[in-house]
Amino acid sequence: MASDDALLANLIKAWRFLYRRGFIEGFGHLSARLPGTDRFLLTRHSLGATARADDFLVMDMDGRRLDGRGDAPGEFPIHLEIYRARPDVGSIVHYHGMHSTAFTTSAQTLRPIHLLGTIFHDGIPLHPDPRLVSDRARGAALARALGTHRAVLMRAHGAAVTGADVEETTAGAFLFEENAHRAWLSAGLGAPAWLDAETAAGAGAELLANRGPFRRVWAMVECEHESADASGEKAR
Repeated sequence: MASDDALLANLIKAWRFLYRRGFIEGFGHLSARLPGTDRFLLTRHSLGATARADDFLVMDMDGRRLDGRGDAPGEFPIHLEIYRARPDVGSIVHYHGMHSTAFTTSAQTLRPIHLLGTIFHDGIPLHPDPRLVSDRARGAALARALGTHRAVLMRAHGAAVTGADVEETTAGAFLFEENAHRAWLSAGLGAPAWLDAETAAGAGAELLANRGPFRRVWAMVECEHESADASGEKAR
């Protein structure tokens, strides 16, 4: 497969990390732009916990599969249309988070409730259509709902989290779901004590400037990958 080896290596590490934590659980997909091209890499349909290079399909911006084994996920337009709308996005993950999605089916609106959740301080929009994003029109509608934000929730469905690269997207998804989990616990105890907008904006700006949370989560990804290899758990 003609692709960037380092990018593929990071995608495989990220996929393993997210799958182990239940982000995927049979449903979900991860992608990254191929730098300097109009193409992106995308996990194939029904990919399990482990992955190898040709499990990542090469897709073009017309939604055609150019390389890789297997079929594209049915919701590949999520990735296609966000990339088309957002040149700043280098990687995307779509998954069905238990805690984050709960906030799309309740009276509560998810927002930062914890320090590390403040990287989403500019808002977490809610896409109102719960249907599968199975065509480009639905993908474009989701991209419009996302707008300039880092993540978008999909009512009674899941979430799409974006980043400048695979490391940022993986860390973003981890922190997004962690913030949602804390909020879910707080809602069960009574009225959640959300961080006010000014505090969240200030704290989030600091975290985004130093990128500490992204670097820390990616260190976890690398550590788990090394441990898995040392124990003989290899990608198939």
